[in-house]
Amino acid sequence: MIPDLPHWRFFRAGGFDQVRLDTAAELLNIGQLDQKLWVALSCPVQGIEFDARTLSFVDSDGDGQVRAPELIAAVQWAGERLQDPEVLVARLPGVPLAAIRADDEEGAVIVAAARELLADLGSSEDMITVEAARAAQARHAQRALAAWEAAGASARPLGEATAVAHAALAEVAEKVEDWFVRCRLAAYDERAGTALNAADATLAALGAATLRTDTEGVAALPLARVHPGAALPLSSGLNPAWAARMAALRDAAVQPLLGERALLTEADWQTVKDKLAPYAAWLAAKPDVAAEGEGIRQLEKLAHYVRDLQTLANNFVAFRDFYTRQGKASFQVGTLYLDSRSAELCVAVNDAGRHAALATLARICLVYCDCVRGSEKLSVAAAFTAGDSDQLMVGRNGVFYDRQGRDWNATITKIVEHPISLRQAFWSPYKRLARFVGEQLQKIAASKAKASDDKLTAAAVDSGKKVGTVAAAPATPPPPPAPFDVAKFAGIFAAIGLALGAIGSALAAVLSGFFSLVWWQWPIAIAGLVLVISGPAVILAWFKLRSRNLGPILDANGWAINARAKINIPFGTSLTQLAQLPAHAERALTDPYAEKKKPWGLYLLLVAVALFAAFAWVLRDHFR
Repeated sequence: MIPDLPHWRFFRAGGFDQVRLDTAAELLNIGQLDQKLWVALSCPVQGIEFDARTLSFVDSDGDGQVRAPELIAAVQWAGERLQDPEVLVARLPGVPLAAIRADDEEGAVIVAAARELLADLGSSEDMITVEAARAAQARHAQRALAAWEAAGASARPLGEATAVAHAALAEVAEKVEDWFVRCRLAAYDERAGTALNAADATLAALGAATLRTDTEGVAALPLARVHPGAALPLSSGLNPAWAARMAALRDAAVQPLLGERALLTEADWQTVKDKLAPYAAWLAAKPDVAAEGEGIRQLEKLAHYVRDLQTLANNFVAFRDFYTRQGKASFQVGTLYLDSRSAELCVAVNDAGRHAALATLARICLVYCDCVRGSEKLSVAAAFTAGDSDQLMVGRNGVFYDRQGRDWNATITKIVEHPISLRQAFWSPYKRLARFVGEQLQKIAASKAKASDDKLTAAAVDSGKKVGTVAAAPATPPPPPAPFDVAKFAGIFAAIGLALGAIGSALAAVLSGFFSLVWWQWPIAIAGLVLVISGPAVILAWFKLRSRNLGPILDANGWAINARAKINIPFGTSLTQLAQLPAHAERALTDPYAEKKKPWGLYLLLVAVALFAAFAWVLRDHFR
């Protein structure tokens, strides 16, 4: 019986309302819940961390997808098969015998299978675990096979030699039947005797080729010469292609069953078949070891449903396990350790390119990795939701731990760039400026080094030429140096002076404005400058981080996500753990290999004080 539900209960997580499925009444009534309130309407049976056998039971049409109607049907079937539906939310390892209803035909069959299983186990408890229910099929097949073997003793008229006799009979049965039918037709009409034997043209065609006993044309000829009412010879007069097989029939079946025979009449043939018919029927009745016994499949399904249905519903109708952080969700296949972080939101993917095309709409930084463990391969997409992306690059290696605790070698193959944190957004303008300055300095240094190398090379070449010229011709006086162009250098110095003047004027304007403020306004001005530089990046990142959505990541894996499953900033931060020292850890700050520090801070302070004093002096004269 499905209990009535007075009202639904919801909890708020991920920015939307999710139904609570804590009681049997809530679970059994999910068919009455508006599906617009379900988090998912379909999920794949592959690529998720859930019992594959349970999913195969729920996936009633076997199309590889579990859909809402199938889950509802599974819950309703389980509720109808139980005396007390509360066992569905009791987190039991299987189904108790006392909880199974036996007041209808299907229930009686399941109870009988359960009692037989417990008797086989010799268990004093009435709990049918999932493992025991799975093993029940193997025991059922063993019992059926043993019963079949026992029945075979009475089906062997020749004892152990019966199998050889039956094989020899099966080898020639069709050809012998064909010959006896031909003989009956010849008795029916004497004209048929000539027509049913080999024609002269057929024999002539065979005579033109090199023949062997396994030649197809020879084997197609009648077994022996066809006559009305003739008996089949067992030695001479047989088709050469069938002579060996007929000899095996004679030795293995005819003589042991009928005695010595040179000819085999149609009545004798029927007698041989009748005596070996029980053995043929026994062979045909051999049980299929994969066939499921009556009630055993339903018992195993019920055990799986009692153990797993509530968990499945809380990873389908709601995402309780994911948003409450009380356990791993079914779509979380493991944890990726890389760049001093552990990413817990990892999903399995088959094609990173196709997955990323849709998953990029999630606005989450995704790192795609190829994972290898021996000969096994796996591809995952890991969401990085804390820290920064400075050291995330294609080719970096990490370690992936699956849900079974096995470690895999992981290599980054693709990165979908999105903001990771507000801290990263705040520092990103300064990091870009530092990278730009560093790149420019490297370019300048490289160009200067190249120019110096070119000058040295040119000097060496010129020296060689001069030595060669001196040896070949009389020395000529060097050309007089070019006269000093005063106007040219005056223009250069004027341009430099103008540039320095402009820079100085701008700096003086900024500093004059800064020093014109009251001292308590200085921190506000500095904060405003920082806000102007970092504010746009932080605001843009804030909007993107607030719009992060789990849906596209799962939709790209075959799910049908029915809600805006958001991942806000605090929750997202919890999905990626940063490296931290253990509590009460001792830390030695002395590094024996650290570079010797110079008092750059003191130097900068002195320069700043000097500049401050100079500009203060200038500004004092200016404002007088």
